Amino acid sequence: MTKQLSTKKTYKLDILNGKSEIYLMPRTGDVYQFRMWLKTEKKVLRKSLKTRDLNSAIELAEEKTFEVMNDLKSGKELFGITLKELTERYLAYRQLDVDSGYITPARLGTIRSQINALLRIKDGNLKLSELNANSLRHWRQMRNKDNPSVTIVTIRNETATINHMFRWGYPKYSHFPELKFEPIRMKKSDIGRRDVFTPSEYKDLYTFLGTYCSKKECPNEDIRWERLMVRDFILILSNTLMRVGELKQMKWSDVLKLTPATTELGRKVTLVSFKVRAETSKNRVSREVLTRGGEYFMRLKTNAKFTTPDDLLFTNKTGTHPLGQRELYKHWYAIMKGIGIDNHKTRKLSYYSLRHFGITTRIRAMESIFTIANTAGTSVGHIESHYGHIDKKMRKNAALKDIRMSWEDTESL
Repeated sequence: MTKQLSTKKTYKLDILNGKSEIYLMPRTGDVYQFRMWLKTEKKVLRKSLKTRDLNSAIELAEEKTFEVMNDLKSGKELFGITLKELTERYLAYRQLDVDSGYITPARLGTIRSQINALLRIKDGNLKLSELNANSLRHWRQMRNKDNPSVTIVTIRNETATINHMFRWGYPKYSHFPELKFEPIRMKKSDIGRRDVFTPSEYKDLYTFLGTYCSKKECPNEDIRWERLMVRDFILILSNTLMRVGELKQMKWSDVLKLTPATTELGRKVTLVSFKVRAETSKNRVSREVLTRGGEYFMRLKTNAKFTTPDDLLFTNKTGTHPLGQRELYKHWYAIMKGIGIDNHKTRKLSYYSLRHFGITTRIRAMESIFTIANTAGTSVGHIESHYGHIDKKMRKNAALKDIRMSWEDTESL
């Protein structure tokens, strides 16, 4: 039988009036140990001073005591937290950004999704002290194994969010300021690739919505009301180029004016003037927009249950919250099945695709890139880099255009 050494201290000396102590024990021999009670964390910090010399041990213990006191004063937690705890605290911090209007709730939802991807790959119970700067170096390979269909753009954005979290947590929680990821090389086509409805698919969509919302197809009034909301949600998105989050947070007071008009081909339309508030815009910049599609706003107001200036355009049945994601996508899946697009998940066709469709339609109509960018709330460079590849026919038409110019005109070139 192995004889166990006594846990009783054979020597003890208070340091800095009892703020800490050094001691010896049978199992540590004549090597001095350091001990300090941390009242805020309700734990004892123990550390070997790795010296047999008493004077050296006292000096080291005093330095350690001052170091710990300074760390505690600055709010640093000396006992490491888990990766899951770090993510929870980080998300709570980003919620404050939402409350102050610095980021949108939709942006927080994206961040939360990126954090969830991290916790699927790394055990949330791991202590941060068990990680190092290279723990996620092969993130791209890890994510491809987790989800083979994940895009390189998504992977790149995830690494940015993860590093932002670690920079935020350093040095209070983490012992390194950021992680080292393998360089992610992206082609221009990776950035510009978008899942867009073809014109014929959109025609099928537009036509099917009439049937989908008919009393004959849907006699249940509650379900039909949802379908009517979803129909106008779809048509307003594709006509106004708004982002999904912007429309979900739009109030009736944001709708400024509805004006009857006639197109150059003699078609009767209704123009709508509206504003997108800075706090609901992705880039935190407000904008006023004039587009077609006013008739959908008029119809929506007729069917909506809540239409005071402070009410949202699209609410749940009680008017207390925006129309829910579950409801939106329940109908979206039914609509995609109804128009025969069975691979909409593979193609990643979603409500967000309607904004892309609207932008591509305006590009094909030869509308000014500047006007499109202003309407969509993005930059001209973004439109050019993401949508410049849209239509081969457009490029052919542009190449065949004649430029008429007099000799006098060339003198200013």
